[in-house]
Amino acid sequence: MTRFISIIAAAALAACGVETPSTAATAAALKKQELEQSKKTLEQAQQKIGQAMEQVQQSQQSREAAEK
Repeated sequence: MTRFISIIAAAALAACGVETPSTAATAAALKKQELEQSKKTLEQAQQKIGQAMEQVQQSQQSREAAEK
């Protein structure tokens, strides 16, 4: 009887450990998605900055041409 209780206790404790790797994998997947979304946001911001810089440069060239 004592051996049976020991086996059940060991099985219960082992089951608790099974959930931890699964939780860690889920957390890692979420972090990966966050990282990918952050990279996309950064790329979009860089594109917008580049477009804005081109517009400023074109405006400056237009002003310089108009002054001549």
